[in-house]
Amino acid sequence: MRYFLVLSTILALAVVFSCKQKNVPSGGESNTEKSAETFKIAEFNSDTAYHFVNEQVKFGPRVPNSKAQGKCASWLETTLKKYTKQVVVQSFTAKAFDGTVLNCKNIVASFNPKSTTRVLLCSHWDSRPFADNDPDTAMHHKPIDGANDGASGVGILLEIARQLRIQPAAIGVDILLVDGEDYGAPQNAGYTGSDDWALGSQYWSRNPHVAGYTARYGILLDMVGAENAIFTMEATTMYYAPDVAQKVWNIGASIGYSDYFSTERTGGITDDHVYINQIRKIPTIDIIQHDQSTASGFYKNWHTISDNMAGISKPTLMAVGQTILTAVRNEK
Repeated sequence: MRYFLVLSTILALAVVFSCKQKNVPSGGESNTEKSAETFKIAEFNSDTAYHFVNEQVKFGPRVPNSKAQGKCASWLETTLKKYTKQVVVQSFTAKAFDGTVLNCKNIVASFNPKSTTRVLLCSHWDSRPFADNDPDTAMHHKPIDGANDGASGVGILLEIARQLRIQPAAIGVDILLVDGEDYGAPQNAGYTGSDDWALGSQYWSRNPHVAGYTARYGILLDMVGAENAIFTMEATTMYYAPDVAQKVWNIGASIGYSDYFSTERTGGITDDHVYINQIRKIPTIDIIQHDQSTASGFYKNWHTISDNMAGISKPTLMAVGQTILTAVRNEK
């Protein structure tokens, strides 16, 4: 499996939220009324975020060493350069679980680079080379589109980049798109090693785009585009960055998205945020869908051929994107 669930009871911390529901439009341009928490709700366009998700998927599976990977990397760099001149591409090689040498690229876009107060927003842009959770075993060696698992988070971050170009934040913001996240060993492969996932975040955490880089906190997005998705407070997040999670979940609930941001505690997940927390020492949370109705605990089409654009919901993109951008805009 891509992630390894652990018991959350050991890491459980008591967090109490005061949430007030408020009507917010489900798509298109967002409402900017004052919320009960007295902060201004950020502008976010779910149509544009959806477009950015679709543009990635149109390249095909974005697997390291593939033509689709190279074309998408160029498009991501070009797109981000429309919104900021500060774009860095980290080209690096990483060894996969089976010894394959992967040619990867992390892409970092920075806003307000002179600010010493910064927030890190990240997602992986590669897609899984194996549909090893597909109900049809004949599909297990085929790559996936990764519309939700990868592209949804990137689509939200590209729309946030566009909004930051229109109206800069008061602090510095860095958008990190990591590669090689989803090239872990297939299920039942007999692989017994560790750290075969999240290769791009491991590299960046040891080799940040700016020497000595740090941030007030980080937010990781993974599988954030499915219809009626629920984002729980997973234990790795609550161990390393409970205050950040409380802040973001509070904002989400306060601006009308409590149906998405659940305060339920669930098992810890090994994802990109683990390495950013452990190696880079930046308190980083993971916003990732939890689905208790599936055997994996993840999105129903996780690591299957069916993870395509049919599963992407504009209201979910809005809920996540507007919540994150509102959090960023209220940082001083």
